[in-house]
Amino acid sequence: MAAADFGAVTILFVLIACHLAASAGVNSGFSANLIHRDSPNSPFSSKSFNKAFGRRRSMRPVFYPNSAQVRPDKGQYLMKLSIGNPPFDVYGIADTGSDLVWTQCVPCHGCYKQINPKFDPEKSSTYSDLPCDAQECHAIGTGTCSPQHTCNYTYGYGGAELTQGVLAKETITITSTSGEATSLKDIVFGCGHNNTGTFNENEMGIVGLGGGPLSLVSQLGPLVGGKKFSFCLMPFHTDPSVESKISFGEASLVSGEGVVSTPLVSKEDKTPYFVTVEGISVGDKLVPFSSSGNVSKGNMFMDTGTPPTLIPQDFYDRLVAEVKIQIPMTPGENYPSLGFQLCYKSKTNLKGPILTVHFRGGADVRLLPKQTFIPPREEVFCFAMQNVTSDGGIYGNFAQSDFFISYDLESSVVFFKPTDCTKE
Repeated sequence: MAAADFGAVTILFVLIACHLAASAGVNSGFSANLIHRDSPNSPFSSKSFNKAFGRRRSMRPVFYPNSAQVRPDKGQYLMKLSIGNPPFDVYGIADTGSDLVWTQCVPCHGCYKQINPKFDPEKSSTYSDLPCDAQECHAIGTGTCSPQHTCNYTYGYGGAELTQGVLAKETITITSTSGEATSLKDIVFGCGHNNTGTFNENEMGIVGLGGGPLSLVSQLGPLVGGKKFSFCLMPFHTDPSVESKISFGEASLVSGEGVVSTPLVSKEDKTPYFVTVEGISVGDKLVPFSSSGNVSKGNMFMDTGTPPTLIPQDFYDRLVAEVKIQIPMTPGENYPSLGFQLCYKSKTNLKGPILTVHFRGGADVRLLPKQTFIPPREEVFCFAMQNVTSDGGIYGNFAQSDFFISYDLESSVVFFKPTDCTKE
């Protein structure tokens, strides 16, 4: 979750998740809608954001019936869950780069400012602290024992964001697009009492969707036919009234014409979804990931919590040089607030080259200019990739938009299908 300021834009994807109780329907999976912050269904529709391209939120470097909602807004995506009894609405960042599900709780000493009320565990009849000898307390890796024998946690992110609090179990209630509300008991989450970092006032926490044991994906797995999920992220500046979906379970896997896949690479850290990128073609010109020709397995990971794609400096320099050759325009230089990003001034959508990302296993993913050049301001389009000093990188959510992306964690495969997510 290291902060990677990318100009001045933040995309919220408010996910109204749907959960169905342990029944035949649940065992085959369920879906949820992703909701735009400016949607009439969003509690933040009257607010405006002036941050550009958001910040990275990760630990490190056909939809089906019973759907519930997602919409984009400038860089991050928010997921709506209701926790406790009576249900209390929480809007957290949907993050495939981390595991813990947490929200700000009262009392909250030194916490970042939040518009909506904070969750009060004393007002919920279904809240229970986890004891420090619980398996989940050991699984988080930073659990410590309080004088009350409860599990205290500290969970940090790459951008110096930090949450500290008590690990607990609660009931989560999720409403489907059909209007049916169903409750799921004993979901492990963090009740954060000391939370700091570059959060904005609409972000009430984080919904971890990574591969570790405490993520929402892992906790739902036994109930929905396995650790499988998919989503379709709408592009930057999508009409706020349009909704997309995220699905969990067996029925969520993508299929049909145009589907390509690449293996997920297993590493000691089970949270990130590592993949191997061998290079990116700009038009017909291949730019290899490594100038030496040696590509490490798992050199990037997929992250919905990071807007731009982050790649090593050498790869970035060679890629940008080729992009400049193929765009017959002079890059803009009078945008001090945007730093050293590659930007162009255009009154219409930028007509740039198609970039094809070559994943190991033969998965070639074609990115259109709407996915590779993002407008942080009127008539300015900036390259949606940034350089980093590490040897690996992050495949951000701009590049994931307008693809039906499906994860089968049991088979260690991720699938891509080009899709107009505004119509899904």
